[in-house]
This record gives sequence, C-alpha cells and structure tokens, in this order.
Amino acid sequence: MSAPLKSVPDPILDKARLIADLETGCKPRDDWRIGTEHEKFMFDLADLRPLAYDGRPGIAALLGGLERFGWTPVREYGNTIALKNESGASVTLEPGGQLELSGAPLENLHQTCGEVNEHLNQVKEVCAEIGAGVMGLGFNPKWRREDVHWMPKGRYKIMREYMPTKGNLGHDMMLRTCTVQVNLDFGSEADMVQKMRVAVALQPLATALFADSPFTEGKPNGFLSYRSHIWTDTDPDRCGMLPFVFEDGFGFERWIDYILDVPMYFIYRDGEYLDVSGKSFRDYMAGALPGFEGQLPTMADWTDHMTTAFPEVRLKHFIEMRGADAGPWKNLCALPAFWVGLFYDDAALDAAWNLCRDWTAEERERLRADAPRFGLKTPFRGGTLQDLAIKVLRISRRGLAARARIDRNGKDEGGFLDVLDEIAHSGVTPAEISLAAFDADWGGDIDRIYRARSY
Repeated sequence: MSAPLKSVPDPILDKARLIADLETGCKPRDDWRIGTEHEKFMFDLADLRPLAYDGRPGIAALLGGLERFGWTPVREYGNTIALKNESGASVTLEPGGQLELSGAPLENLHQTCGEVNEHLNQVKEVCAEIGAGVMGLGFNPKWRREDVHWMPKGRYKIMREYMPTKGNLGHDMMLRTCTVQVNLDFGSEADMVQKMRVAVALQPLATALFADSPFTEGKPNGFLSYRSHIWTDTDPDRCGMLPFVFEDGFGFERWIDYILDVPMYFIYRDGEYLDVSGKSFRDYMAGALPGFEGQLPTMADWTDHMTTAFPEVRLKHFIEMRGADAGPWKNLCALPAFWVGLFYDDAALDAAWNLCRDWTAEERERLRADAPRFGLKTPFRGGTLQDLAIKVLRISRRGLAARARIDRNGKDEGGFLDVLDEIAHSGVTPAEISLAAFDADWGGDIDRIYRARSY
C-alpha cells in the first residue's frame, strides 16, 4: 500500500466484543421479522443481451427510473450503485448487473408478498420505458461469462481477481446466478442453534424445491440447480454445509471463530476498497495485518467481513437461508413462507428438528451434492427428497396456521405454500418444466425461455 490507513475510532480489541455484538441479534418473539431478498436478470428486449451499466437500456437508466418511487440513490465513484428507501429496503447490484431487492423487515408474509409485487411492478414499469426485460431464473440460460458486463463497484474488482485462485466457478457465481433468500430472527442462543441446525440440514430440500437453473449457454447442463452446484467450486474457505454447527458446544463464539478464519477480501476506507484478499482478520485484530501493521479493525470492518462468507446458511444478527434459485414470481413469496412456517412456531421447529436430528454429516453432504443434479428425485433413506418435501411442507403449513396472521380476506399465510405443495406432490421442479418445454414446445431454441419466464 502506498500509505498507511488513518487511525480509526473505537477499534475492536478482542473476540469478546464480536460475541457480544452477535448476541444483540436475540429478539423477543414480538419483534421477529421477515426480510426477503431476491435477484433477477435484466436484459435488452431487442437482442436479449445482459444490460451494461451505461447506455439505454442500461442499469444506470433503470436505477434512475426507479427513483421516482421514493428510492434514494447511493453512489460510489459518481455511479449510482444502490437505492434505499425509508422502510429499510434497498435495491442493489450484483456483479453482472443482476438487480436485487433486499426487503424491509416485515411482520407477516402478506406484507412480504405485497412488497415483492410492488417492487416487481415498479421494475417492469421502468423496463418498459427503456426497452429492457426482467426474468427470474437461477442461472443465465444463454450468455457466456464474457458476454456479461461487470458493474462498477469497488469490492467486485477485488473479488474478481481473487476468486479464480480458490475455485473454477467463482466468476459464474458472480456474473450468472440469481437467488431468493429469507432472513429470519432468533430469540436466544439456544433458539439460534436449533434454527441453524434445521436450516443447514434442510437447505438441500429448498434447493430441490426451487431448482430452476438447468441451462448453460443455450443447452441443458445436466443439473436442475446449476446455481447451487456452482457454490461447490467457488471457494472452500467460505462456502459449504458447516458441519461444526451440529457439534456439541456450537453457539455464538463458535460462529465468530468460523468467520475469523474466513480469509479477508478488502478494507473500506475513505470511499476506497483496499485489497487485503487472503489475509487474516485475526492478524488484523492483533495489529499485524501485512501492509497495515499497527492498525486495528472497526465494527464496520467486521460487518463488511461477515458478508464475505457464503455458506448455505449464514448467521449475522439474523439467519439467512441461501439455498434456493430465483424463479417464477409466485415462488418469491413461497420461499419465505417455507422457512417462516418452520421457524416462527415452536411446535413446527421442534417437528422439523425431530425429522433431521439423527442425520449424519455424511448424509447431509450427500444431499448437498445430489440435490442440484437430481432435485426431488434425490435418493434419501429408502425414499426421495420428494417424500421429505411433503412431510416438511405439512409441518410448515401447520406452523403458519398456528401463527394465524390473517389478511383482509380472512386467509392465513398458508396459501403462499400452495405452489410448493404442487411441486412436491408432482415431483416436477420449475427446472424440469423448462427442460420439457425446451425439447418440445421450444424446439431447442433457448431464446424462447425469455418470453416464457419474463416477469
């Protein structure tokens, strides 16, 4: 580095500070909320190519058009790279121009689905004006890496250079994938532990139910969720099924130890991302980070660092479920419904844990490896993931009924699971529907998916 960092206030001096901060995530049940995130591909209606940042249609024009709906721009190096609103929601850019809504923390799924619908309608309105399209899939079905434009965000440059040193598919993850996630709360350390264990064990089931990325560069790729498979060859230091979550003694401290051992990407100072890729946060806490000797991290540094771990389930001040492909519009409401039903009712959470508590580490890893390829047909304990899906969805539906969050039409939140019940009972995932259409209705023309799957 050409110059040392400036001294920073309130540095992190020990691990106890980080544990105490994570403990602040514990909330009383009445304060539990639902935060839904979903990404989508943006493309030029004229030629189906991914949007560049500049030009028309372009990502900058899209973000500018969305400002009319009460969004405030966030800028970096003069470029708008995100939007925020007063509710706590944000619109951000993934490296290849995928547009993500990080939803506000909401009380029930009716509000969540209303937020999803409002956001997508806003995006569609602006897209119609600039000549762009928007589509939900887990992986770009047509275009090569080199056809996708990198977005002008400083952190992505550092990640772009580092990822090929750790795996073969990191750039595919950055440029060509889309996901839907939900962030949920916990009440205590014990509650967090149980939820993390259920979430990790059942993440391959979510991968199977939402599988929707069967094409690469215009052809079937041999997977139902290629997006999920990509994470197995991205970076073993920061991805995976977290076997330590199931060990005796797992809790906040063990999670902090895990994140401390994830290699760093960057430090953000004075509007600049500084490359420290591969370096140790433990060294940073000891004032021994190479190139920054004598400097100590801040909580902002730690918050940034926590976002650079990419396991199947991630713990922050809430729990992030990360295993599902983006897909059809109605599935974006189904993913939070699936996990809320399991997590926000004690009887449902206990029932879900009783289903998976005796699974071995080897069985969990096998499910993780097989679900992206075989979906609900993945063999498991004398049956398939389809059998498990039917059982788990019954538990989730009971959990939503017990929550009794009723809309103005007198309906509880269970209706958001209907699409998943259809998938589970038929055994046919969104990916398999598209594959069948590709062979029959589309005549092998991948361009047809843009019409079939546009929002």
